[in-house]
Amino acid sequence: MNVIIILVVFILMEGATWLIHKYVMHGFLWMLHKDHHDHTNEGFFEKNDYFFVIFALPTIALMYFGSLNHFNYLFFVGLGIMLYGMAYFFVHDIFIHQRVKLGSRTINPYFLALRRAHKQHHKHIGKEQGECFGFLFVPLKYVKIYSKNENQETKKDNQ
Repeated sequence: MNVIIILVVFILMEGATWLIHKYVMHGFLWMLHKDHHDHTNEGFFEKNDYFFVIFALPTIALMYFGSLNHFNYLFFVGLGIMLYGMAYFFVHDIFIHQRVKLGSRTINPYFLALRRAHKQHHKHIGKEQGECFGFLFVPLKYVKIYSKNENQETKKDNQ
């Protein structure tokens, strides 16, 4: 049952991320997210990185209070959120934005589509007119672009 809680929370976090990104980060907390779009920061960290702390605090609280009662459902809800946060960090900060140079030469259609959707999001410097607010679930139009390219390249290699 605990694994199901973790998986359901992980999946639901994509919807929560979309809503938070669109209505909070591109809304009333734009002042923290803005430098992530216009690249006005001069150091390694951005104001946008405060969101890591903002999201980590309730996650830590859930895991802490859930661990006090023999690791009840609160712990596993927190664990699902934490795992999603880790995936977000590795994919968004390391793979997409290359804050650590790793995985930049992928040929995987899903990862290429993910990177392309995120670039579409970042083409808008202002907080309005955004698109692709999600994270792990990529719009199919981007997946199709890279799946076609892979299929064409595979056909060329086999000829």
